[in-house]
Amino acid sequence: MNQTVEELSSFLSHPQKIIITMHRDPDADALGSSLGWASYLIKKGHEVTVISPTDYTANLRWLAGIEHVLVYEKQADQVKCKNKIAQATLICCLDFSALSRLKDLGKVVEEAPAPKLMVDHHLEPEHFAKWMVWDTYAAATAQLIYKLIKELEGNSPVTEIFDIPMAECLYAGIMTDTGSFRHGNVTPEVHLAVADLMLTGFDSSRVHRLIYDNAPLSRLQFLGYVLSQKLVVLPQYRTAYMVLTEAELQKFNSSTGETEGIVNYGLQVENVVMSAMFIERKGEVKISFRSVGTFSVRDLASTYFNGGGHKNASGGRSEQSVSETVATFLNILPGYQQELLNVD
Repeated sequence: MNQTVEELSSFLSHPQKIIITMHRDPDADALGSSLGWASYLIKKGHEVTVISPTDYTANLRWLAGIEHVLVYEKQADQVKCKNKIAQATLICCLDFSALSRLKDLGKVVEEAPAPKLMVDHHLEPEHFAKWMVWDTYAAATAQLIYKLIKELEGNSPVTEIFDIPMAECLYAGIMTDTGSFRHGNVTPEVHLAVADLMLTGFDSSRVHRLIYDNAPLSRLQFLGYVLSQKLVVLPQYRTAYMVLTEAELQKFNSSTGETEGIVNYGLQVENVVMSAMFIERKGEVKISFRSVGTFSVRDLASTYFNGGGHKNASGGRSEQSVSETVATFLNILPGYQQELLNVD
């Protein structure tokens, strides 16, 4: 970290043309860390462009600076994205550790001549970046951005480094990736980082409300349908799962991100230690896994579903049909039965 900070500090001592990008289907940590970092770099005199591989959810549209984010999958933004990347002198890759997480943008970033900076907290990173700020014990990439900015600023007072919009962005990332500070990744360092950010005077309850209590009626109706009609519980495996087809998504006019977080409801069922959600969209099946305790959904996702992530929160994808993908999942459960039953 120290050597990386020294080299970055020297590199950033002159104006640079900087790209910041994040994983596809960005969540609050991906966008919050990216926009917080962008705000800092802009204040330092750099030309900064934030690019998301795909569109983001409606409940994140309040984040400061999001109106300037380019979305690569939008035809109107693609040429501008490619031109900006070609001209860049630094590409910052936030909240992902493999270029495949950029979808179609990955190849463009890979071939770009500019050096890369990776800031991430996921396991087993690819080594495509010149500089890495990587810590699997960090609760969120936003926490790492907070730490990196503080290191770059030395002994400057927190309130001189961070302003309210920047603090809100970073807090949103930390809050969501810790499940509102209830997950096992919450450490003293997390609370100390949040305490520093709160010195700016932002309203933490407002941030929580804008993210979690800001859904259209259609989303709540959709959630009701999923929980009442699609939630399946397998007590013998202490597992819950949900399956959503593309036709069902269209029936409820479900937009990008409206399924975000629904998988967590499976863990609210008594005695369930693993929850899975299968979503058929655009010719593939996106899978979300959540677990509690010692059971690693990351191992399951990486072994069978081309996925990865964290021990208790991972994702995967399948090019099989949704029925074939679910069948694969059900067929492998017996092999994990004892491990699932042994979770405290």
